[in-house]
Amino acid sequence: MTRLLVISPRDNVGVALEPLSSGEVVDVRDGPIHVAEAVPRGHKVALREIQAGEPVIKYGSSIGTASARIGAGMHVHTHNLASARGRGDLSHPRVTDARIAEPPE
Repeated sequence: MTRLLVISPRDNVGVALEPLSSGEVVDVRDGPIHVAEAVPRGHKVALREIQAGEPVIKYGSSIGTASARIGAGMHVHTHNLASARGRGDLSHPRVTDARIAEPPE
């Protein structure tokens, strides 16, 4: 059974399809991910280390930037992800590299 949804080879996060516990090992496309902390169903897990300021890619599109270093297997959510989506109070430009679907390169 697939426990972590990864859509695009560009993705650096996957979506937990069920709650994941710290210490679990989950198989994904590039090999096993060691879950570093509990991740609720529907939340994101880092597939690899993501540096602060680096784009967080889900379903082939940037959903924001890492606000802190995120280790592989860590929970990715509002505590370590900054997003401009839905924010009318920010003065920086909108994300322009978002993709509606996953087209071939």
